[in-house]
Amino acid sequence: MRMRRLLKLIALPAVLLPATMVPAADDFPGVQELMSEQEYRDAGLQKLSPAEREALNEWLIRYTAWEAPQLRKDSDAVKAIERDTGLTAHVKPPFSGWTGKTRFHLDNGEVWQQRISGRFYYRGEETKVVIRRNSFGFFEMEHLASGRSVGVKKIK
Repeated sequence: MRMRRLLKLIALPAVLLPATMVPAADDFPGVQELMSEQEYRDAGLQKLSPAEREALNEWLIRYTAWEAPQLRKDSDAVKAIERDTGLTAHVKPPFSGWTGKTRFHLDNGEVWQQRISGRFYYRGEETKVVIRRNSFGFFEMEHLASGRSVGVKKIK
């Protein structure tokens, strides 16, 4: 309990920082790029002025840094989303399965590496995968065409 109070006290100054004190993040894509076009429209964010959108982006950076990590630990709703949904992508060719420390280069630019030993050989052409968190919080990648899964960790 003391640790939780301490964390809140440490995080409080950052949350209270005025938006003008948040450094511009050239590498932060912004809410418009993070959401699909449909999600952006459904949320009504197209109505925001550029200044309002920038204020939202600055809040999102602060939220991501300070609040989101705690919610991932404490919120049952967040845990359910992480468990029930996943990242869907295609492994860039050539894909022939995994053999121990295999690296998977995905079409979205991410790179994942096998973290659990094991072998699976695949000769097909389908490379679609889904990456989800398991009940222990680790990532697993499922090759959809074969139904086979392997533990992975994100490299990039």
